[in-house]
Amino acid sequence: MSLPILVAIVTFGIALSVAAVHFTGGSKTATLADADQAMSRFAEDFPDETATVVRLTADARTAFLDVGRGRIGIVHGIGDCFLTRIVTPRDVGVLTAEDGNTVSFRLADFTWKGGRFRFASATDALSLLEALEPQRSNSTGEAA
Repeated sequence: MSLPILVAIVTFGIALSVAAVHFTGGSKTATLADADQAMSRFAEDFPDETATVVRLTADARTAFLDVGRGRIGIVHGIGDCFLTRIVTPRDVGVLTAEDGNTVSFRLADFTWKGGRFRFASATDALSLLEALEPQRSNSTGEAA
């Protein structure tokens, strides 16, 4: 078999494989329909935790859940699956408010670094920012 024909067959095979993955849902992005779905998905991984407040991002790819004792549950869409985490202010390396509705943070966890999250409501963004800020424990301003 000549080299040009072999290259054409391999190229066609790769293109066919990529198309098959795409058309069977492999390129679908997971989104949350509502707060109930976020709580349900979080409960699958953390059945002993009870969320009191759920804040969805504007693109519905991430939900932040208040789970008590200074902890925040996260349900984040990655590909067609959801990643779940519980974080505390100690887990947050960098935390910034970019504008009234956007919060960015970077986690110390190497498996998921965090990101930039835009909310429809400035109140939700501010609440998340306050929940993830390190608490000041003394007059020198050192974090607790």
